[in-house]
Amino acid sequence: MTPSTDKKLNGIDNPSFMSEDGSHHCASLDGAAQGPKKGKGKGQSNKLAYTVTDIPPWYLCILLGIQHFLTAIGGLVAIPLILSKELCLQHDLLTQSHLISTIFFVSGICTLLQVLFGVRLPIIQGGTFSFLTPTLAMLSLPKWKCPAWTENATLVNTYSPEFIEVWQTRMREVQGAIMVASCFQIFVGFSGLVGFLMRFIGPLTIAPTITLVALPLFDSAGDKAGQHWGVAFMTVFFIVLFSQYLKDVPVPLPLYQRGKKCHFSPIYIFQIFPVLLGLSLSWLLCYILTVTDVLPTDPIAYGHLARTDTRGDVLSQAPWFRLPYPGQWGMPTVSLAGIFGILAGVISSMLESMGDYYACARLSGAPPPPKHAINRGIGVEGIGCLLAGAWGTGNGTTSYSENVGALGITKVGSRMVIIAGACAMLLSGIFGKVGAMLASIPTPVIGGLFLVMFGIITAVGISNLQYTDMNSSRNIFIFGFSVFAGLTIPNWANKNNMLLETGIIQLDQVIQVLLTTGMFVGGLLGFILDNTIPGTREERGLLAWKHSHKGEVDNSQLISKVYDLPFGIGTKYCAVSWFRYLPACPRKLPGGKKMDELKAAGQESSVKASLERDSEIGADTRI
Repeated sequence: MTPSTDKKLNGIDNPSFMSEDGSHHCASLDGAAQGPKKGKGKGQSNKLAYTVTDIPPWYLCILLGIQHFLTAIGGLVAIPLILSKELCLQHDLLTQSHLISTIFFVSGICTLLQVLFGVRLPIIQGGTFSFLTPTLAMLSLPKWKCPAWTENATLVNTYSPEFIEVWQTRMREVQGAIMVASCFQIFVGFSGLVGFLMRFIGPLTIAPTITLVALPLFDSAGDKAGQHWGVAFMTVFFIVLFSQYLKDVPVPLPLYQRGKKCHFSPIYIFQIFPVLLGLSLSWLLCYILTVTDVLPTDPIAYGHLARTDTRGDVLSQAPWFRLPYPGQWGMPTVSLAGIFGILAGVISSMLESMGDYYACARLSGAPPPPKHAINRGIGVEGIGCLLAGAWGTGNGTTSYSENVGALGITKVGSRMVIIAGACAMLLSGIFGKVGAMLASIPTPVIGGLFLVMFGIITAVGISNLQYTDMNSSRNIFIFGFSVFAGLTIPNWANKNNMLLETGIIQLDQVIQVLLTTGMFVGGLLGFILDNTIPGTREERGLLAWKHSHKGEVDNSQLISKVYDLPFGIGTKYCAVSWFRYLPACPRKLPGGKKMDELKAAGQESSVKASLERDSEIGADTRI
């Protein structure tokens, strides 16, 4: 699940589609889909086994769909487990399992919406760490701090109305803030404001924002890993071993094909499932250490939480079937402080997703996404955040970068595979035992996972600086000051919140949440400084950033096939004259003519220029 760079992924061929003589069994792509042979990266699409519009065999759809779900499972599970402490649920494993099931279920719905009606690329939707930081800041307000008795397991009765009201009031506050903030993302997407906003946002805004998503979470990672550092570092060791050292080592696995029957084929299993394998092995070793009583049985002894029997009761308590539904925790409540904090996460999430769209298109054999597809994608993600708030996941939704990387590994970019993965998410959300099993992972194993994941997110944020001139003292100052202030100011605000009181409770809460959200402080400072301190576009990285995803638009029919709305919407049905003027709808060619007809009419260059404008957003936002 560890994100890899596109350069590394593009050079990897999936051995599952290789014959004994080393040749590839790739689906033949038409000339339009392959594009021109010249140019860097243009040969990538003809290495694909299945492109975005192809439909693989049903069994391959199911297997690869489940793989995408398993690739995203680390991030999906991590978010409810991090939130559980601030929601006063650290001793209620059953409710934690319900939260995990809910985020699985909602992620499946959001993925289906995105693939069918959004950007229409093969991309998984799931919980986002961008929402986590402002959510934790909001729950750290004096009003929402957990009562002392909820931290003592002996005093907590998870079935008592008092305890249920304690955590549900906090969850409803988070839900309301996410639902209102998601309306901003819906508006930005469907109104076409994305391009306008991106004119002012560059790498020096994105880098500190994304970096400060993960850096403030070091405390959470340290607390969980510190329950048993040996087990935590064992988990880190396995994940690093599989994802970095053994990633190019194939493992012969039995496969069945017609004609060949049962035979062995080399699969790069360590590269595909490094996190899943690392967690499983650490979990197994913790079980062995538990049954042999190597780990202490005394609840107050160091290392006790590494035992597998401390969290095992939840599996027997969880129901086999449980259908999550909107409002399951009660009617959401809204406060001004929460909304402003979550808005910072919404903006960060949008920037991340737009970059993922371009990377996903490149790895799935699709042309660069036009403007109307990006507008729809952002708008549908806003709808996904609205649904996540209504269902009560405690989080929003965004595109998953690690699953974009999985496309480069499997060489299967079909939308149908992601639809199968979304169905796997829906089923896992309904089967209560799945969430319960994942909620019972020993605490230090989770801590080891956090050490790896948060480190990668931090590095991904810093990697945006590759587009800027880091020999420039201007850029060094902006990034360094933004990150350091993004750590210092929230730390001071947490310790001196009494000095920030104005006498107006609502205003006090807004100030407290914003100043304790590092990604907001650092991102805002980076935005202001980058747009006010003199500097050339090349120095700021805007030219290199924009150029890195500027693709040729040479076949309007292929763009229409990939990105137009499904089921004939806008062509056969609802084909009204004003439809093409909507920012989220495709622009029709003059008179509905094909590109070949326009070539003969001499209008090809003007239409290409128009399509290229539609396929560009002010800057590349890939992380």
